[in-house]
Amino acid sequence: MEMENAYKRKKQPEVVRRALLDQAARITLEQGLSKVTFQAVADAVGVTKGGVMHHFTTKNALILEVFHDAMARFEAEVDQAMVKDPVRYGSFTRAYINATISLGEKGQEEYDNQATLYVLMLGDSELRELWAQWANAQLKKHQATDNTETLCMVRLVADGIWLSDFSGISIPDKTSIHKRLIKMTQPENE
Repeated sequence: MEMENAYKRKKQPEVVRRALLDQAARITLEQGLSKVTFQAVADAVGVTKGGVMHHFTTKNALILEVFHDAMARFEAEVDQAMVKDPVRYGSFTRAYINATISLGEKGQEEYDNQATLYVLMLGDSELRELWAQWANAQLKKHQATDNTETLCMVRLVADGIWLSDFSGISIPDKTSIHKRLIKMTQPENE
């Protein structure tokens, strides 16, 4: 009850907005995009339907903001990993692999964020287009270091592993596959 009251305080609109985004993302993951309604999100946060509408005028606006939020988190994770990587060649691909494949080192929140991003993108053509724009911009930006056939294949395998994980398909020795993919991104493998 204490948390619900915190959401209702008028002087904390960003706390409410963050809770609305988090709950819309959770509902998307647990129940599917069709179950994300203003009422369901309002109930999950402990605000009125009007409270949700105060922040988001349409369901599409809410979903779009959830997507942009997940994209920003994913991009930040990739960018942070690239900054820490001492080898420029393949650095985007290594960061992408590590942001995409869950080995248990990532927290549930990071995994859920990635899952939300993919579920939204897979379920909506407008969001797929936004994802494609982002991915194509990244590939162009990192063309000098990550534009090889091998690195492309490695990123595609990472996407397939994520989809298998999300679908509940067993992947024997995922850690070994992850290590092999990372090794394939090293300069001596080209």
